[in-house]
Amino acid sequence: MEQTSTVLETPVSTPTLAFRGKGSELFSIQIVNIVLMLVTLGLYYPWAKAKNLQYVYRKTELAGSPFTFHGTGKEMFIGFIKGLGIIAVLYGVLFFGVFSHDLTIYAVCVLAFFAGVSALIPVAIHGMMRYRTSRTSWRGIHMGYRGTLGSIFKVYFVNLLLTILTLGVYGAWFTVNLRKEVIGNLRFGNARFSFEGDGGDLFLLHLKGYFLTLFTLGIYVFWYAKDIINFYIDNVFIEQDGKYSRLDSSLTGAQYLKLALGNMFIMVFTLGLGYSWVITRTLSAIINNCEILGEFNPDELVQTEEEYKNATFEDVADMLDIGIV
Repeated sequence: MEQTSTVLETPVSTPTLAFRGKGSELFSIQIVNIVLMLVTLGLYYPWAKAKNLQYVYRKTELAGSPFTFHGTGKEMFIGFIKGLGIIAVLYGVLFFGVFSHDLTIYAVCVLAFFAGVSALIPVAIHGMMRYRTSRTSWRGIHMGYRGTLGSIFKVYFVNLLLTILTLGVYGAWFTVNLRKEVIGNLRFGNARFSFEGDGGDLFLLHLKGYFLTLFTLGIYVFWYAKDIINFYIDNVFIEQDGKYSRLDSSLTGAQYLKLALGNMFIMVFTLGLGYSWVITRTLSAIINNCEILGEFNPDELVQTEEEYKNATFEDVADMLDIGIV
């Protein structure tokens, strides 16, 4: 993107990003959520997740104004039940093979299970992105995701095959290409996102991080993690009416070291009850060290995206431990 490099050589004053959340506030929400999930045997989970997201979003600000998450527990509960059904069918096939006492049936069922899970991952990413972005707004301007299921299937399986054939070496390119597909289809009103990272650069970061972590007996792992986070953030570009901007992270290795060790001690000495502080500390470290370089103007955003309320794959993504790509 030659235009972007030209525009971004001289950064201008840009809107700030900030996270204002506090661990104590989130804890007061989460402790109630935990109690209600225990009482309802886990059925309250979608409402708990919605309340957590609503808090995190309203504490995240752009140019002094908070984001809003419009998703509801009811929407997520419907998706949660559908998601459980999908996962139950897959495990039903697997268990049928395990208890069939027939090697042929067992092999077919195992292959069907892993094929199903593999196919479910891009579907879950696609559905999660459509739902989460549609239910996100800032000053009334909604985000959106315009990717197609066919396109993400192609990117996912072609890159998965190449990663398998290269015994994992192609994994860095897989990650980058998937991010390009997903982030390239993100919209924020009339602003369009793209990911301009290179698989070779990510591969070298992993190579460097791996060997320096070994040579330093693990000490470099914090700088390694910082480099990966900054790579993912720094390569996100925004195009708005022909003007280009990009995200820029100033997170340092020392800051990540302090964050990681602090989070570890909080979790250990509170027996996990301090997880709310871990979340808010992590979001503060990442978001408050992130800025927008270029000519992005939030005051010129206009509504372009439609609502999408199907939360099925929002929860399937949780079950498969898939985060926002």
